[in-house]
Amino acid sequence: MQHAKQAALFSLIGNTPLVEVTRIDTGPCQLFLKLESQNPGGSIKDRIGLAMIAAAEAHGSLKPGGVVVEATAGNTGIGLALVARIKGYRVVLVVPDKMAVEKILHLKALGAEIHLTRSDVGKGHPEYYQDYAARLAREIPGAWFADQFNNPANPLAHQRTTGPELWNQAGRRLDAIVVGVGSGGTLTGLSRYFAEVHSHLEFVLADPKGSILAEYVRTGQVSQVSGSWAVEGIGEDFIPGIADLSRVRSAYTISDEESFQSARLLLREEGILGGSSSGTLLAAALRYCRAQSTPKRVATFVCDTGTRYLSKVYSDGWMFDQGLLARAPLGDLRDLIGRRYDGGDVVTVAPSDTLLTAFNRMRSADVAQLPVIEDGRLAGIIDESDLLLHVTDARGHFGAPVADTMTAQLQTLRPAASMQQLRDILDRGLTAVIADDAQFYGLITRFDLLNHLRRTLS
Repeated sequence: MQHAKQAALFSLIGNTPLVEVTRIDTGPCQLFLKLESQNPGGSIKDRIGLAMIAAAEAHGSLKPGGVVVEATAGNTGIGLALVARIKGYRVVLVVPDKMAVEKILHLKALGAEIHLTRSDVGKGHPEYYQDYAARLAREIPGAWFADQFNNPANPLAHQRTTGPELWNQAGRRLDAIVVGVGSGGTLTGLSRYFAEVHSHLEFVLADPKGSILAEYVRTGQVSQVSGSWAVEGIGEDFIPGIADLSRVRSAYTISDEESFQSARLLLREEGILGGSSSGTLLAAALRYCRAQSTPKRVATFVCDTGTRYLSKVYSDGWMFDQGLLARAPLGDLRDLIGRRYDGGDVVTVAPSDTLLTAFNRMRSADVAQLPVIEDGRLAGIIDESDLLLHVTDARGHFGAPVADTMTAQLQTLRPAASMQQLRDILDRGLTAVIADDAQFYGLITRFDLLNHLRRTLS
């Protein structure tokens, strides 16, 4: 019965749908998206998680009671953990610290052990995620290092499943495929498959700005200098061992801003919730399609589900903090506010709400203070210390109204106040309240000021 249950879940990996883009301008081309987000683990990496573990079992390198170790941007880890935990293996993953919190929570919920490491160091540094994982695999008894970047089962999975599915779903009529490269498995596997069935098909690389891969395709030279990028899962500062870039004919370098805006466009226009790398692929596919002078049939991938990026790609506040979402400058202190009340970005309470309501909203929004709004106007501020003082008092309780403990006497700054006036408040450990006689605009914390300085001084 247990084997039957395993087979039932694993049979859901692959055979993902192919849909045509119909509401976004694709020039003279037809653009198709293979929805790898529909895999049970939510990404294209389910395919290689299943394939690599099966190959390791067949080769005897992963034995009953063994430990699966991998360096991952999240999705390969989820694919491996999905398969490995069902099969009874322990899973140990090394994840760079730029990864979305949703991925890490998913991995922990699957029972994986997470080692978070630095994302600002390169290959050869002891904290580089691949080197870190390789070291753990050597140290842990019974460990098998999945090593997606060099594991031949990775591209073989795409050669045997992704390629044939795509070719048949497209009616055996395709002119180009747009791919990204993380480990290189998808590109290599598809290249091998289409070399046999359609050797004239063109491969197009979508690469985050800062990665060296697009430049390598254009020049054949490996750059020694790379940048950083917020897109997760694709782009590298080295050429992965299994990556075969020989059939890539053109490459597009896509900024984080264009990637994330394209992911949002896909959701807004087509109703498809994709992740950050899906935005990169879509942006490159649209550039390629719009540059054509004759009709072509083009395919690319929704690599994973956008539910893993709700706190990033789909959060206006995070996008603004990262400088990826522009606001019209107002020329005053309102430009420093991270979450604008007049933009609907601020979590608030009313004076009549209970302290429990205030606490729950602070916890869910991960903030330390809340504006108290009455009839559209700022009535006060309540923060963690206010709550703690009241509920630990012998007469205090969480059912008391916010009005009983909020700070009503506020030192506010008008939008036109000086930066020095702002610093005077922040340097005293306070949060600056930006308001005038007519309106409350928002709060400025020390983090908001640091973020402003990062954007303006970098």
